[in-house]
Amino acid sequence: MSNKLQPIIFGEVLFDCFPDGEQVLGGAPFNVAWNLQAFGDKPRLVSRVGEDALGKRIIKAMEEWGMDITAVQRDPQHQTGRVDVALINDEPHYSITPNCAYDFIDITNISYPEAEGILYHGTLGLRNRVARQAFEALASHPQLSIFLDVNLRPPWWQEDEVSGWLKQARWVKLNQDELHQLGPASGDIQLDMARFQKKYALELLIVTLGAEGAVVRSHDGVLHSVRPAGTQQFVDTVGAGDAFTAVFLHGLICGWPLTDILTAAQNFASAVVGLRGATSTDPGIYKNAFNH
Repeated sequence: MSNKLQPIIFGEVLFDCFPDGEQVLGGAPFNVAWNLQAFGDKPRLVSRVGEDALGKRIIKAMEEWGMDITAVQRDPQHQTGRVDVALINDEPHYSITPNCAYDFIDITNISYPEAEGILYHGTLGLRNRVARQAFEALASHPQLSIFLDVNLRPPWWQEDEVSGWLKQARWVKLNQDELHQLGPASGDIQLDMARFQKKYALELLIVTLGAEGAVVRSHDGVLHSVRPAGTQQFVDTVGAGDAFTAVFLHGLICGWPLTDILTAAQNFASAVVGLRGATSTDPGIYKNAFNH
């Protein structure tokens, strides 16, 4: 275990609030960290919650799951993050509350890793200047390689800022729509991926294709693709991308071959669409996630 890369997960933790009144813990960084904990990777989640009922629920859930809470800051002035989720044609649509605690992750409370690691982040968690400053301080650490999980949520992103974060990253994951929002769309996804990867000098470019699976372009220009296997139970797609990312990170941490990472990531993402929300407290779901 000691030779594994340390995963540091930066960004939002919040509650996804569904139309029926159900509240489910979420936020892409939190979902990824939760899954990595189940895989035995001991992630450090760098985030911030309010000193309110929802914030206490988050801390309690993390403690019960065995997660490290030392880098989750408490904010006496801002509320814990919240997103209202509407399901339209089985696809989630999000209304994201502004000025939440995770927008104010404090640079003075950032602790730095003692060993080589992976720094995961998205784009939503950097929408506020305060959190951006904290992230930039962490990202400047020479022992961290960056995994950027693009999640463009209007109006919470600016193209020039996202471009800057892409240039910092070693690995990037985004969906096909986001690929075309951030780069020219030629109608040929292989060409579009090649241009994008070259522009940002990425070791791996990962593009998710929804029901069609995913495709990865490696540093040598080789494409690897995967499709979902068989018919899966379907509840919602919330968190499926985060499940894919978590397994991909786990594979990078463990040094798996790329083809094995991709297959395992797709299989776990397919399983998560059978859940309400993005995570589970059932250890069996994680034990069956992959066999390697």
